[in-house]
Amino acid sequence: MEHTPAAAWLAEAASAAQHQGSGYLLRVVIVVMFLGCAFTGWFLLRGYKRKDD
Repeated sequence: MEHTPAAAWLAEAASAAQHQGSGYLLRVVIVVMFLGCAFTGWFLLRGYKRKDD
């Protein structure tokens, strides 16, 4: 496995994205948004637990 610099990998990924269209990028954005919303909801709602001591 050859080591390629990050800039070369990024340029290759951008070139491949032009051939594929926006479908893959849109899927990644939706998944990241969903995970971010779930994490934010968990983070905010965890403070509302009641301790019955």
